[in-house]
Amino acid sequence: MSKVILTHEVAGLGSAGDVVDVKDGYATNFLVPRKLATPWSAGAEKSIDGMRKARRAREIASVEEAHAARDALQANPVVVAAKAGESGRLFGAVTTADIAAAIGTRANVDKRRIQIAQPIKTVGEYQVQVSLHDGVVAKVDVKVVAAS
Repeated sequence: MSKVILTHEVAGLGSAGDVVDVKDGYATNFLVPRKLATPWSAGAEKSIDGMRKARRAREIASVEEAHAARDALQANPVVVAAKAGESGRLFGAVTTADIAAAIGTRANVDKRRIQIAQPIKTVGEYQVQVSLHDGVVAKVDVKVVAAS
């Protein structure tokens, strides 16, 4: 078993700043090469505090705030303008960063907490999931329109 420090959120394992024990092969072949974790050391322990502070600043503090943010997000669709051709096909794709920027003032949402079921490559209406807090998930309607 190897001790690693997660640098990003990994589903089923933990979030950034957590120290976890994983099998050696999982750490050396998956987590570390993809920069999802770093090997644990006494010096790296100091950097964990910085990661935890940054994570607390980004997170929604309480479940009540998460429910309020969920209601605000689900009330109206999020409109994302993207360059598109005449047929409605996008030049590229709508990313989680685009959706997070469009959400903007309604809620403080990190792009890594947005889940898109399939790549968004055409103009239309889609639904994405935004994880706001443990157990609080918002289903947000995203309307992709052609940029003028």
